[in-house]
Amino acid sequence: MRPLASTAARCAQPFAGQAHVRYASGRVRPGTFASLPGVVRAGYVPSQYLDLPKKGCGMSLLERVEAAKHKTDSSDLDITVTGVPPPEPVPVPVPALVSAPRISSRQAALSDARHRLEADIVDALASRLNLSDPEGVRRDLTTFVDDHMADYGLDLTRDQRLRLVDDLVNEIAGFGPIEPLLADNTITEVMVNGPHQIYIERAGRIEHVDIHFRDDEHVLNIIDRIITPLGRHIDETSPRVDARLPDGSRVNAIVKPLSLVGPVITIRKFATRFTVDDLVTFGTATPEMFDFLKACVEARLNVFLSGGTGSGKTTTLNVLSSFIPEGERIITIEDSAELLLSQEHVVTLEARPANLEEEGEITIRDLLRNSLHMRPDRIVVGECRAGEALDMIQAMTTGQEGSLSTGHANTPRDMLRRLETMILMTGYELPMQAIREQIASAVDVIVHTARLRDGSRKIVSITEIYGVEDDDILTQEIFKFEQTGVRDGKIQGSLKPTGLRPTFMDAFRVRGIELPPDEYGIPPEDPEKPAVSKGKSRWGLGESARKAAAKRVPVDQGRAIVAGGMAYVSAVGPVDPESGQVVGVDIRSQTRQCLENLEAKLTALDSSLEKVAWATWSLREPSEFDTFYEEWLRRFDGQAPMGQGTLMPLLHRRAGFRVSIGVIAATQEGQVRPAARDTDALIAALSANSTSAQGPAGQSAAES
Repeated sequence: MRPLASTAARCAQPFAGQAHVRYASGRVRPGTFASLPGVVRAGYVPSQYLDLPKKGCGMSLLERVEAAKHKTDSSDLDITVTGVPPPEPVPVPVPALVSAPRISSRQAALSDARHRLEADIVDALASRLNLSDPEGVRRDLTTFVDDHMADYGLDLTRDQRLRLVDDLVNEIAGFGPIEPLLADNTITEVMVNGPHQIYIERAGRIEHVDIHFRDDEHVLNIIDRIITPLGRHIDETSPRVDARLPDGSRVNAIVKPLSLVGPVITIRKFATRFTVDDLVTFGTATPEMFDFLKACVEARLNVFLSGGTGSGKTTTLNVLSSFIPEGERIITIEDSAELLLSQEHVVTLEARPANLEEEGEITIRDLLRNSLHMRPDRIVVGECRAGEALDMIQAMTTGQEGSLSTGHANTPRDMLRRLETMILMTGYELPMQAIREQIASAVDVIVHTARLRDGSRKIVSITEIYGVEDDDILTQEIFKFEQTGVRDGKIQGSLKPTGLRPTFMDAFRVRGIELPPDEYGIPPEDPEKPAVSKGKSRWGLGESARKAAAKRVPVDQGRAIVAGGMAYVSAVGPVDPESGQVVGVDIRSQTRQCLENLEAKLTALDSSLEKVAWATWSLREPSEFDTFYEEWLRRFDGQAPMGQGTLMPLLHRRAGFRVSIGVIAATQEGQVRPAARDTDALIAALSANSTSAQGPAGQSAAES
């Protein structure tokens, strides 16, 4: 709240040659009380008492009550001066952006009576009002209004009287005109665009409400009332601020000169602690999906929630955090404390912005580093926006398994790209390969939320992160939202399994977590279709992972075609023909196995390695070419055929190949002279073979 001294200075507007008379009873003569320093018209104008903005200072009713409490001698304000009474205040036109509504004479009379009533409340009740007790304030104001309605010519119905008391209470002990909106549980967001435009979000839809502030100063007073208890400030030198309400609702305020429409307030409400049953009722996900996510949290999988603004990330994070077992030490870190965890052993940390001197800032990164010295079992970060992503990833891989966080992204893949960008924002010159390996190792599951076109918020994807390959993070979608229709304007549908089995299924068994017999619709492990990965090492290698490690590699072992006296053999990998397993892990042993397999393939085609005219090879790492070529020359006694290198296919990389070889060789039907290995002769031979392959149908290729 603004200092009383500065407020009083703004409000002091004496009229030259005029008298300002206050009666000994405390009553101010109608038409003159607004000119006295410290006693001005304030409050907002609700629809039932709508009036145009008045010229004068912007001291709110609460400020006037507090100013009255600080008066040491009320008799000092008693002035008895004769002179010409001041003229009635001249209404100030409403800005052109918002047209002023027409008001009836009764509404104008009620508004004027209400302003006079506020002035007398300051004199009569200032010393008795306990602002920390809203109910006590309401009782005192109700009694005062009942006792003095006749004095002001107020002829109000019971409903009008109750509304008047509510308005006065909200102005003194609440947040002015938006107090009823904050108390409405059906409203999820309140947006104040200057003093004359207020919008709300209800059921995912934005609506305009017929509520107004008096002027810009009135809005600023409410902003001050919100941020002052938090030790924060806002003015032209620091025109934006993030804060929270006592119930945890998130508040953002921005004022001139950044805002051209006047002070803007955006309030995201988080007053209600939603449960799984609530989100199921809202249609966020099915009970089975929340059971699956609960199993993931209990199995200590690291989970990131992604989604756009207002998609329900924080609400879903609250629910997922409730799955953390009791007995674990949880540390939450946020810009503005919003999470409402139900566990007993929770430590809540909140970042702090810089002060007026641009000192004392404590960032989320600072709190994350400090939390590692606080013996956490789990770390929950409200949102990663910048360099704290690096510290979060490191925490997930250094003992704080089962941690959770959120981030803004349109898709799970975009969330991974944003994590890379945020890590680069730290300024460290880390290689992209190392960043992606860290992310793939740390993050296990991405739960993506979205706000659909009907305003509903749903979980639309559950994606597993299972590795990295070729500088690319490997993902597979386990569950995906499928829309089944639209009923009464609401989108119908639910998460459905995609038919892919996640690699972390063994983590449930290792942790002793029982899954339902159908495993939430996840397909059982198929021996003919092994998992894409053995799983991350920190889960331990379970039985299914050991079985998967012994499965045959699901790739072709080289294909061969004979045409025009030549044998064309595609890529042959380092696979044991009997076991179907990749042989060796180094380039040298795999090259030897490839040559053995290639020789067996050519022998079956009535050819041999000595008859190879051209070769192609694919290497996983180009830096291993020298070692490969050394083995290649050894097999041909230094007279190796000509060839070229190509990129290794993704399927071969996933199978564990470091090298694969393909050749063109002559058969008994078409011999290649040693001179054909010279360039000119080789080109002539290949041209002749190409012509021969286009001969009569009787000379068509035969596949082996």
